[in-house]
Amino acid sequence: MIGPAGQVRVLVATRPVDFRKGAEGLAAVVREAMHGDPFSGVVYVFRAKRADRVKLIFWDGSGMVLVAKRLEDGQFRWPKIEDGVMRLSAAQFQALFEGLDWRRVHAPRRSARPVATS
Repeated sequence: MIGPAGQVRVLVATRPVDFRKGAEGLAAVVREAMHGDPFSGVVYVFRAKRADRVKLIFWDGSGMVLVAKRLEDGQFRWPKIEDGVMRLSAAQFQALFEGLDWRRVHAPRRSARPVATS
C-alpha cells in the first residue's frame, strides 16, 4: 500500500466531509474541526456521505499527501456518524482501507515473559 509506514497515529473524522475538498481544505478541517495539526505526521481519515469513498491526508516530511479511494464493490465500514474523532491502530486502518471490517482487528495479546530457571 502506498502510504504511511511504521508506527503511525490514525485519526478518523466520524462526520462526513465535502469530498470536493482537496489537501488544503482537509487540512483546514483538521485544524478547525478536529483541533489537530495536519503537519504532525498523523494520518487523518475522512469519509464522504456515500460510504464507498475515503480520503486521507498526512505530512510525510516533504509535503502533504492526499489519498482518495472509492470501492468498486461494497462499502467501507465506518463508525457511527457523530461529532468527534476516533483513533485507529495501524492494523485497523489497513483493514478499513481495504474495505474490511476494522472492528474485528484486535491488538495482539501480550504473553508473560518466561522466567529463566537456574
